[in-house]
Parts: sequence; C-alpha cells; structure tokens
Amino acid sequence: MALERINAVGTSFFGRGSIGLLPDELKKRGFKRGLIVTDPFLYENGTGDKVGACLLKAGVEYAIYYLVEPNPSTSVVNDCLEAARTLGVDLLVAVGGGSAIDTAKAVSIVMANGGRVEDYEGLNRSRNPGIPIVAVNTTAGTGSEVTSFYIVTDPERHSKMCMVDPNSMVTIAVNDVDLMMSMPKSLTASTGMDAMTHAIEAAVSKRATPFTDKDALWAMGVVRTYLPEAVADGSNVKAREMMAYGEYSAGMAFSNAGLGMVHAMAHPLGGLRNLPHGICNAVLLPVVMEFNGSRPETAERYKKVAEGLKLPGAAAMTGQQAVKESVACIRRLLKEVGITQNLRDLKVAPEDFKALSEAAMLDPCMEDNPFKPTVQQVIAVYGKAYGI
Repeated sequence: MALERINAVGTSFFGRGSIGLLPDELKKRGFKRGLIVTDPFLYENGTGDKVGACLLKAGVEYAIYYLVEPNPSTSVVNDCLEAARTLGVDLLVAVGGGSAIDTAKAVSIVMANGGRVEDYEGLNRSRNPGIPIVAVNTTAGTGSEVTSFYIVTDPERHSKMCMVDPNSMVTIAVNDVDLMMSMPKSLTASTGMDAMTHAIEAAVSKRATPFTDKDALWAMGVVRTYLPEAVADGSNVKAREMMAYGEYSAGMAFSNAGLGMVHAMAHPLGGLRNLPHGICNAVLLPVVMEFNGSRPETAERYKKVAEGLKLPGAAAMTGQQAVKESVACIRRLLKEVGITQNLRDLKVAPEDFKALSEAAMLDPCMEDNPFKPTVQQVIAVYGKAYGI
C-alpha cells in the first residue's frame, strides 16, 4: 500500500449543548481576540451572540462579521479579511454551514501566507498553516468543518475555485444539534445529499483505502436512513444527531480519499448560476454513477456502495447490478426528500454545457474520479442530467 497522509480536525465536540464545552477548550489554547464569521440570518437570530458569549467566557474579545453569503465570493473573503487584519485577531470562529466555514478557511490561509485568495486555487498551494479556526457547524452536509477542502466563487469567471489544502484544517469543530434544529426542509435536503455525494465519491475514488471506506460506507447508510426523517420533521432529535455524525464521517472520508466527477461538474455549474452546491451534486450524482459504472472495472467499486446503502442482496450483486440498484436507490431518495432530478429545473441551458465541461476537466476533484473522462463525455453527462 502506498504511503498516505491522514487529514483530521484537531478537536471535535458532538451532541446537544456541546457548544458549552467550547469555553474551556479556548481557555486551554490561550486565544485573545476572535472574529466570528457568519451570515445575516444567524446574526439576526442571535446565534452569533450565543457563540460570542462562549468566547467572552473564555476571556476572548470578539467582533462579528455577518455578511457571508451562499456560495461566498472573493469579495466577501476580501471584506472579511480586511476586518480580521484591522482587528488583529488570532482566532476565526465560523458560525454556519459550508459558506461560513469556507470563508473563514480562505481568510485564515491568506492571513498566514499573504497574497490573494485566488493564489490558492488548486492543491496544496500554501506554505504555512492558517490561523486557528473554530467551526460551529449549523448544517449537516458540507463536511467543511472536518476537511481540507474549501470553495470560493470567482464572479469574474463565473466559476467556483476549489482549494484542497491541509493548512486550512479547522482546529476545533462543534456539531451541536441544538443549532441545527431550525434548518428548513430545503436546506436539510440539499446539505444531506451533499453528504451522500461525499460518501459515494470517496468510496469509488482512486485514492480510497480501508480507512476511508470505513467512514464512507457507514455515512451512506446513515444518510439514507435518517435524511428523510430529518426532512420530514426538523425537530426529530435522533435524525438530526445521526445526520451530524453521518456528514462528519463522510467529510473525513473525502478529505482523505478525494471526490470525483460529480463535484468537478457541480463546481462550475454552481458558479455559473449561483446554485446551491448540494442541489448541483444531487442532480448530477445518479447520472455520474451510471457513467462511472459503465466500465466493468469501475462497476466493481459500486458493490461496496450497494452494501453501504444497505440494499437487499448487496453482497451477492455483480458490479453492474450494484450500479443499477445503487442509482435506483439514490433516485428514490431524491424523490423522497423533494429534490429535482433534472437540470432543466435549475435554469441551465444546453449551450452552457461545453464551457461547463471544460471547466470541470480542470477541477482538482476530477483527478480522483475512477477514470478521467473526455470533454465530450462530460458534455454528454450534463446532457443526460438535462434530459437530452
């Protein structure tokens, strides 16, 4: 087996009320001044100040930057960066989902390494570890609190920049389901399918190992079981807790195994139309699974996906049967949680497919797909997701 590096978050807290464990952890680390990075909704509903109270209890002064937007852009990162530098902070505290955490990661890396956020697009582009980040996660899907990945939108290119960098890893992660209970159905569904995509892509990645399979396969079963329950009843504590564990495990898997063609195609798609990342993944996932599974040697990888999804008779399936049944399972799940399965509904036009495909071929995630497609094949997959 080849040598490998395992990326993992420093300290993680789980469970209802686990935000209360944060002050003592911060005291041990001696932070003095922090910047809370969040969005207008979480600022206005008091979540930002609730986390701020934990900082004060630990003796950490803080200010709040609350202009994070979905699919955070370079301008948001630059604004937040200016605030962090002006205040001279030694800690960033992301409060929210992937958008807040990714913004904090980008600011952290640029603060520690200089330059512009655009300089860090791609793999391992920084020299120095970013300044410490606490990620208080309020969604269950992106896995950003436990991964070496972060995404920033470049509005000039209408594209999402994918950064993969162990120097961006979070120092402390908090997954307190009390902060997740108010997620609306649509966000619960889209972030949950993001987690499912992470798990499946990690399982079939070229860099999958027994270590990453353990997390990826367990996460698949959890998301398949508990996502519909969390969507149907947002106050279902058990479902929320299990989704928090599931998305974290999927994040651990893909942070070490990588992703694949779904994410490579979803990033430019989301950048072009400013679409929710989880929705882009969800629409593309079953179509890419069919495409990847069209090769016999790759189809064999889907036997473990079928087992992870807990499909009846999975252990006895051939590779092709596993692809077919796994795709059918994902399509049923999408229908159950109310996510479209057609790009037409996302206002994407066929004339966009060539440019999207060319961008997807350059995305770092494509390198970990079971095999590298051609541009024409990617165009065809977009077309199939559109119904052509």
